[in-house]
Amino acid sequence: MPLILPVEEKRPQIGENCFIAENATIVGDVILGRDCSVWFTAVIRGDVNSIHIGDRTNIQDGAVIHCTYKKAATTIGNDVSIGHRAIVHGCHIKDRALVGMGAIVMDDAVVEEGCIIAAGAVVLEKTVCEAGHIYAGIPAKKVKKLSEAQIANLKKTAANYIMYSTWFNGKPVE
Repeated sequence: MPLILPVEEKRPQIGENCFIAENATIVGDVILGRDCSVWFTAVIRGDVNSIHIGDRTNIQDGAVIHCTYKKAATTIGNDVSIGHRAIVHGCHIKDRALVGMGAIVMDDAVVEEGCIIAAGAVVLEKTVCEAGHIYAGIPAKKVKKLSEAQIANLKKTAANYIMYSTWFNGKPVE
C-alpha cells in the first residue's frame, strides 16, 4: 500500500480513479484531482505548504513534489506530465505542460500552458516559461516555439498515463 499520511491534521485528498503505486508517498495538504497517477517511489510532500494537482496529471517514477514553508505552495494543472526523477518545488505548472526527466522547477517559477521543460533543465526561481515553447539548459532558456502537433501531443502523453495505470491491478485507487 502507498504511504498516505496526514500532517498536522491535514490529510491528502485523492480524486476518483487515481492510481497510486504501492511505494509512492503522499503526505499532508495535498489535493489530487481525478484520473491522476503517482508512480513508483514518487513523493508528494505537502507538509510545509499546500500542493494542488489537477485532473489527469501523472507524477512519474521518483519525482518529488514539494513546497516552501509559508512562502511557496505548489500548483500543477490538468493533463500535466511530471517526468521521472523531476523535482517540482513551490511553483506553478499550468495545464498540458510537461516537465522532463530529471528537470528541476524552483520556487515561484511559472510554467505556462502547453510548455515543455526539457529533460535535465533547471528553471530558476521566479522564471516564467512562456506558453507553447520548449525550455532547456541550466539555467533553462527558451529554445523554440512548439508546433501544433507537439502541443497536441502533450495531452496525448497525459492520456497515455491513464491507460498505463490500468495495467496495475486493473483498477485505480479511490
